[in-house]
Amino acid sequence: MGIKSITVYPFRRTFAMEPKTKNMSNYTELEEVLLVDTVAVEEKNLVIYNDDVNTFEHVINSLIDVCNHDEIQAEQCTLIIHYKGKCAVKTGEYEILEPMCIALHDRGLSAEIQ
Repeated sequence: MGIKSITVYPFRRTFAMEPKTKNMSNYTELEEVLLVDTVAVEEKNLVIYNDDVNTFEHVINSLIDVCNHDEIQAEQCTLIIHYKGKCAVKTGEYEILEPMCIALHDRGLSAEIQ
């Protein structure tokens, strides 16, 4: 879990208006400034826990279907779940992880967002 900062930098443009005469003092400058704040987004982890019910194949297929893992990534996460007891399979904003967590529950997996 951590904080992910997204910063958009200020943008400044200066425009010179056409002079009415050839005298340079008649130029008018317009300046446009865009100010944007830094937005802090708290990242969460979707964690799957080991159980004695689900097969390796079922967990691998669930990770591929629900979390968009490729086959190798799903296999590695499944081995970590088996040997370590849990694995953070996805990181992101809560709103993105919640539907994935629900889908994993629907498939009989023990998962939570931390």
